Amino acid sequence: MATGRWLLYTGLCLSLVALFMLTVAVSSNHWYETDARRYKERCRTFSSRMNDRGFIYIPNHSLPLRASRARVDHLEDRPALVRNRRQVFAMSAADECGRRYNSTNMGLWSKCYRFGFDQDIEDLIQKGSIQRCSFIRYYYASSTSSRKDLSYNITKIIQQDDWHALHLRRMTAGFMGMALSIILFGWTIGVLGCCWDQGLMHYVAGLLFLMGGTFCIISLCTCVAGINFELSRYPRYLFSLPDDIGHGYGWSMFCAWGGLGLTLIAGFFCTLAPSIQPPPPPRTHYPKARPENGTLC
Repeated sequence: MATGRWLLYTGLCLSLVALFMLTVAVSSNHWYETDARRYKERCRTFSSRMNDRGFIYIPNHSLPLRASRARVDHLEDRPALVRNRRQVFAMSAADECGRRYNSTNMGLWSKCYRFGFDQDIEDLIQKGSIQRCSFIRYYYASSTSSRKDLSYNITKIIQQDDWHALHLRRMTAGFMGMALSIILFGWTIGVLGCCWDQGLMHYVAGLLFLMGGTFCIISLCTCVAGINFELSRYPRYLFSLPDDIGHGYGWSMFCAWGGLGLTLIAGFFCTLAPSIQPPPPPRTHYPKARPENGTLC
């Protein structure tokens, strides 16, 4: 009896802690973080070298492609294809520094500039020129993926990838919201079962915790898949990160995984508790008195 009660109360406490950790993870913006300080330092050094009069720089797109004579005549008829190949695969130091990478942290709802990582960004935020955080869109906008300097095929690929990334973000937020609702509902059922001393309600609460943990697993897996998909999108020079930019998961992601683990443990404890508790004592039924020959027996 005491072991079953201990498992039940421990499971309910763990589910409450897991619900708190998942809520903190969902409301925070540290699921994925990037650190561009080394990249900016390298670009500053490269810019100072280019300003030197004795420095000679030849970009990659000015170099001839190495091909046989039989292929040169064939490629001369397709100058646009050659230009696109150079544009896609030529990533020199000047090309990388031409893009603006910043130190950011991203959550489910917004993407923010990291505090204290770039003084120029901090000055712009203080002046009100830019905002520290921008909301992540959960709807498709074709204007964000249309660029005039890209070919038609590459534009179509980018639009299709935008759709895939949008679906992954929606799945992450949707399954996480369902997981939180199911865990909260299971905790309510478990508390009511403790008040009414109903072992079946404890078993149902444990099953709800396991179901919420399953939805949480789906949400976290789609979040990781979405991040990896964004880093491996085509063309590489638009979506990949340089090697000197540090990136990884933040404390919100680890908080969510910790909440997932506690939810599964709480579900196991709550489903195991009714089987350990002894069944309630049966009620004693006394036979009713029957009249026989004018007397009660």
